[in-house]
Amino acid sequence: MFYILYGQDDFSLNQAVEKIKADLGDRETVATSTTSLEGQHLTLSELRNKCSAAPFLSSHRLVIVDGLLGRFEVKQSRPRSGKGKSGNGLGEWEGLASYIEQMPETTVLMLVDEEMKGHNPLLKKLSSLAEVRTFPLLRGRDLKAWIQQRVNEEGGDITPQAVNLLAELVGGDLWAMNGEIQKLILYRQERPIGEDDVRQLVSHIQEANIFALVDAVAEGRTELAQRILHRLYHEGVAPTYILVMITRQFRLIAQAKDLERGLSRLQIQDRLGLKSSYSLDKTLSQAKLYDFEGVKRAYDKLLETDLAIKTGKYSDKLAIELLVTELACLNP
Repeated sequence: MFYILYGQDDFSLNQAVEKIKADLGDRETVATSTTSLEGQHLTLSELRNKCSAAPFLSSHRLVIVDGLLGRFEVKQSRPRSGKGKSGNGLGEWEGLASYIEQMPETTVLMLVDEEMKGHNPLLKKLSSLAEVRTFPLLRGRDLKAWIQQRVNEEGGDITPQAVNLLAELVGGDLWAMNGEIQKLILYRQERPIGEDDVRQLVSHIQEANIFALVDAVAEGRTELAQRILHRLYHEGVAPTYILVMITRQFRLIAQAKDLERGLSRLQIQDRLGLKSSYSLDKTLSQAKLYDFEGVKRAYDKLLETDLAIKTGKYSDKLAIELLVTELACLNP
């Protein structure tokens, strides 16, 4: 059995991995024959050795490889090559397909990765041999449907208005969303979750609004961005504070994009100076929505807005509203 799972929605991807594990048998028994490998520096020989080993106390051996496909993502028209050379940049990994065809029937191989963009030669070569599942970030109706379904699965109920507010405040980070849903269900017990419950209980609510604002801007959703901005005004948040927070978030996005690969989550969180895993997850997610040129253009707009406020060219609120609209237009 051979699976390829990739996408930005790592919550749903992780659930799919756990479901595959559960289908193989008892959790503790499967764990004795499970091997997890980091794909960034893995060799084909090492992978073959792990996949060819017989399972121990289990009917199957599960081999999970994280990040192998990402090595061959096309960047600037050139894929990263594996060891050796070949016309498509695969190097020694050209032989992975033929090995999979003769892999022991007791082995379950799983390639797990982030979002794949462009033409990936390894993905193209292996797709016909694998069960391929993609996990894009949920947005709009799909995200709201997921919230409703998740609440129902947990034995709760929620109003459409509360679903809409949760979707705006937390966005497509399903790890954070799942945590908030768990708290809301415990809080409301047998009563439906309403808008007021979300406002009272969702953690980091003002910070979440900023994240939601940057999300909407990054996705070019001007109308949603303006709605969130006006909600912040309604909650008494000063325009200058909003500018500071947007600027801070784009600084974190730039820093996150500049960090070298291979760092652990704790190392990344420490370098960014973030106190919560929630903030880290949101920042890493948003960093994927921008290239460096996009971040630079955003910084130029932020500087223009700061000067417009300080020189009195525009009122604080008008300057921020113009900024949000212009930032959203950068990513139509």
